[in-house]
Amino acid sequence: MQTRYRAALRPVKPKSEIRDQKITDLIGAANIGVKENFRLYCTKFYTRYMKILIRQAMIADPHATFNGQVKDILIEDGIITQIADKITGKADDEIVSDPIIVSPGWVDIFAHACDPGFEYKETLATLSLAAAAGGFTQVFALADNKPVTDNKAQVEYIRLGSQCLPASIHPIGTITKGKEGQTLAEMYDMRNSGAVAFSDGLQPVQSPGLFLKALQYVKAFDGVLIQMPIDKSIGAGGLMNEGIVSTKLGLPGLPALAEELIIKRDIDLVRYTGSKLHITGISTAKSVALINDAKKEGLQITCSVTPYHLFFCDEDLQTYDTNLKVNPPLRTRDDMMALRAAVKNGQIDCIASHHMPQDWDHKTCEFEYAAYGMLGLQTVLPALLESVDGLSNDQIIALLSINARNIFGLPQTHIQEGTQAELTIFSTGKSGKLTKETLKSKSNNSAFLDREMKGVVMATIHKGQLHQP
Repeated sequence: MQTRYRAALRPVKPKSEIRDQKITDLIGAANIGVKENFRLYCTKFYTRYMKILIRQAMIADPHATFNGQVKDILIEDGIITQIADKITGKADDEIVSDPIIVSPGWVDIFAHACDPGFEYKETLATLSLAAAAGGFTQVFALADNKPVTDNKAQVEYIRLGSQCLPASIHPIGTITKGKEGQTLAEMYDMRNSGAVAFSDGLQPVQSPGLFLKALQYVKAFDGVLIQMPIDKSIGAGGLMNEGIVSTKLGLPGLPALAEELIIKRDIDLVRYTGSKLHITGISTAKSVALINDAKKEGLQITCSVTPYHLFFCDEDLQTYDTNLKVNPPLRTRDDMMALRAAVKNGQIDCIASHHMPQDWDHKTCEFEYAAYGMLGLQTVLPALLESVDGLSNDQIIALLSINARNIFGLPQTHIQEGTQAELTIFSTGKSGKLTKETLKSKSNNSAFLDREMKGVVMATIHKGQLHQP
């Protein structure tokens, strides 16, 4: 009773004083700064580093001493501390499988984050989970958000918002303000804030004069423009490749000419400026030939192809599967085979997922009204292996990691003692299937669902953490 009585006699702070103290606390928290707040956020969820042991893995890294050899690899506090024939001792996690391949972490250069603005399709978190499940430790996020990534504040939002996620997300800034193709965006400021490259994404720059200025602008800081080759004045209402199949199906076609004209134009502009250009989503045999000739000329032009352009062709659209409604469209079987040959002989520099989530409403409808795009991050390896026979480990790693790092100036990572561990662990001998239950994306618009294919990603190691699908 005495204790209760004394407690009751304690002075009660006036509401105004309590309010003032809350305001003071908020001001103090705000003064910590954005970067410190994110550091504290990361500390909360990344409680500790792990000791990870990979047993009897084939090392696939052309720049590593042990390339092509089967070794045990020990990782402590995010650093590769030992590579040997056999490592004894215990670890927090062991990865044991047969067969198993370990390579430098993979990089995807063209994916839609949908965040901010379209979080019902995808978020930075689910994009990162899908990327890690597909074997990627780095992924480039397109500017096709709402608002679009056309200023340094939006670049910071994506860069800082992904610091604690399994895969690092690099923002791609727009070439033009609002992605409207009228005036140049603040590319220099975005570059200083962390933009890895610049692209208007699904709305490629149509004005040759404006694109010329953009090429000249980024040359000052050795930047790279990414262009998806579509001339929107040709076949504007096209729903699929223009050809025999589109005629049979009664669907308006988009001619290959719409792609090849833009590539010819952009090659001429690069020849004039001497700048760097990456052309992504090429889909025709002639596109491959044009870019290959430009490379032989010494121009700084590189290219990438999507996994689904290697796997499917316009003949697969006879079922009106809206998941196969993509842009650029699936081309003829001859084009598909030419793309496969170009991958095999090294004319294609990278595989780009063109990961484009769409919600149920935008895909479960008539083909004419369905939205473009397909999920891609979790099926890059299986689609590549099923499409192109006989790829060596070195070729796979060049297509999925090394070339992209070189083109866009990302730090190279190697499987050597004393280096930071940024690894992808996979098997080309095992088979698996993607199901709705194993999807990490918020959407499920994939034509690869429930399809048994060879090639399985087992884990990634990045930021000192092990991430398994």
